[in-house]
Amino acid sequence: MKTSELIGPALDYSVAKCEAVTLAEHIDGNYSWLEHEVTGNWVTYSPSTDWSQGGPIICREITKVFRNVSGTWSAMILKDVPIPPEDRGTSLALTRRAQWNGAGPTPLIAAMRCIVASRLGDEVEIPEELCK
Repeated sequence: MKTSELIGPALDYSVAKCEAVTLAEHIDGNYSWLEHEVTGNWVTYSPSTDWSQGGPIICREITKVFRNVSGTWSAMILKDVPIPPEDRGTSLALTRRAQWNGAGPTPLIAAMRCIVASRLGDEVEIPEELCK
């Protein structure tokens, strides 16, 4: 599935993979949700809609979040990444500036898509039951 199209449990699942969060998947008819354990209790895992879960990720990872003229939101990560020795040529540079972007109807969705793009790429594998 394209990272730019992730939403709901599929997006939250992808963020959990990035954050190494252990999840329990639940399916009730056509509705799917994820839970993770916090101090012995299982709670719904939804960083794409819950600021208490997504906010700390944004503070730690996202360089910029802004509203577009159209009313949608964009998020950006800028960071220096190592240049492999075989790609340096005659340059003395050891890093290069990399940028990832995410967009969505809310700041949390835009930011979580950006996180997933930066860690897992432009396409991700999602369990079929979470794509409903």
